Amino acid sequence: MDIKELTEIVPQGESRTVEFKKSTAQLRRAAETLCGMLNGTGGRVFIGVTPEGRIIGQTISDKTIREVAEALQKFEPPAHIFQRSITIGNNKAVLILEAIPNPESRPYAFDGRPYQRIGSTTSAMPQATYQRLLNERVHSQVRWENQPAADYHIADLDSEEIIRTVRFGIAAGRLPESTGKFVPDILGRLGLLRDGRPNQASVVLFGSRFMPDYPQCQLRLARFRGVSKSEFLDQRQLEGHAFHLLEEAMLFLRRHLPVAGRIIPGLFEREDEPLFPLEALREALVNAFCHRDYTIIGGAVSLAIYDDRLEIWSDGTLPFNLKPEDLKRDHPSRPRNPIIAQVFYLRGMIERWGRGTQKIVELCVKAGHPEPEFGEQAGSVWVRFLPSGYIAPHRVAHDLTERQREILQTLAPGKIALRKIFSTLSQPPSLRTLRDELYHLKRIGLVDTTGYGRGATWFLTQTSKDEKK
Repeated sequence: MDIKELTEIVPQGESRTVEFKKSTAQLRRAAETLCGMLNGTGGRVFIGVTPEGRIIGQTISDKTIREVAEALQKFEPPAHIFQRSITIGNNKAVLILEAIPNPESRPYAFDGRPYQRIGSTTSAMPQATYQRLLNERVHSQVRWENQPAADYHIADLDSEEIIRTVRFGIAAGRLPESTGKFVPDILGRLGLLRDGRPNQASVVLFGSRFMPDYPQCQLRLARFRGVSKSEFLDQRQLEGHAFHLLEEAMLFLRRHLPVAGRIIPGLFEREDEPLFPLEALREALVNAFCHRDYTIIGGAVSLAIYDDRLEIWSDGTLPFNLKPEDLKRDHPSRPRNPIIAQVFYLRGMIERWGRGTQKIVELCVKAGHPEPEFGEQAGSVWVRFLPSGYIAPHRVAHDLTERQREILQTLAPGKIALRKIFSTLSQPPSLRTLRDELYHLKRIGLVDTTGYGRGATWFLTQTSKDEKK
């Protein structure tokens, strides 16, 4: 970070991850804030900046450095606090203290007391919260992900992907520029070593060989014909580290995800785009890789595309008494695999505080779809994406006429009688021709009708048959 970047960050004000202190006279309060950040998602304290956002700096002497070092020794367990200073002139500098939490070490305490960060406010952590985090720390010591990877060495990991992760983390502002390029140091900083050897989380994230010891590092992809598993159009079973599998899943989606043909209101022009928001699908896949139960040796993340839905499954039940209905509302972020989730976070691929599933819901609703469904079944967690209106998972034929597209747009609000459709069209044909158009759309599964005679109404189908291009 340099003076230019500092002057860009400070005007944005204080937040959950940013705090200003006028000088090291407020060092204790700064350390309490760092403690709260360690118990959350991390953050930075800028010493030499007023609460109003004026960059004034302070003189940093040897005494100042000793005082800071003494304060940082009061964290329990020992914390990763990175220090840097930015000279602003007149022999003054802004001191930046950056807290990067280790999920396995929480809860942190400063000078014997734990703190939490809520918004831009630091406060003492309630005893109940502290006790819960202590219990989770005990759980973290015996998790599958932090156990040694038998017969695995640092040379067996994908070093290019590790360096790429650091590069992305620095760009996202979640890793300090001083992280470096020495792979063992990086792995240690990311919590991916156990007694100097790779742990099992490192294999999931960066492994280069998986059989026969890690068959659960697997992704299953399928595109089915129809709405059941009776016939495959395409299926694949891949092994690899999580970032490779995520990339393969996104390629599969782009190859097989139906294109939704939307008629732009007022223009009656066709706009093709993937049926579901790719950002929502990516978020769901990342959640699956972070939260699945890797102790299930034959387990995998599964992606299945049907004519009427898309499903993502991951082996393992929801942890810490979470229920499927909790995933659509505010809920605590308690990943089953916090080390794996932490690396995804540092890479800039997920947020904290349990927002991932809510973000999925928001993206789908914004795109005009129903809220995705979450559930647990047979020891697995699944999310189901459902389409809405005539942008159901079929590929709207490219040979539809402009009139047929306008008819679909007209029917989007709901059931409409024949004469109402006729009066709405910009250039209505004869009633007989309009009826023929509707029956053609019905034959290819895009619309349906209910009622008889003059009381009959037409509407868009919720699911449709595959169309041939």
